[in-house]
Amino acid sequence: MNNRTTRALSSILFAAALSLPAIAQTPAPPDPKSVPVVDGAIGTCSYDFTVTDTASAPVYAAKIKVHIAYGFMYTRKLDLEVGTNSDGKARFTGLPERTKRGLFFEASEADRTATAFVDPATTCKSQFTVVLRKKP
Repeated sequence: MNNRTTRALSSILFAAALSLPAIAQTPAPPDPKSVPVVDGAIGTCSYDFTVTDTASAPVYAAKIKVHIAYGFMYTRKLDLEVGTNSDGKARFTGLPERTKRGLFFEASEADRTATAFVDPATTCKSQFTVVLRKKP
């Protein structure tokens, strides 16, 4: 091959390499109806939440948080957070069967909050509906 052919092939290969990202498909946007799930991976308990306002309408993008102390002498700590979908739903999975003081879940959105408590030793799988109210 001569020098001119080598340069032409190099240019073509370079252009093809640059165009590969443009050819790759962009990921589909997330489905607003799919239930967001956070897996703590430290147990078998799971809790489903529906977050509503005082008019029983679902609240989109409310944050639900939980702080977990678990393990030997409850020295391990884990903080989890998940947001709700357009139906106000969210799920926690893989939570421990035993905790020192139970699990306190706090849901919030803007200036509204709500809480839920569960003792995993007595209730390992539950569904909660929490109503967000203005902070006092």
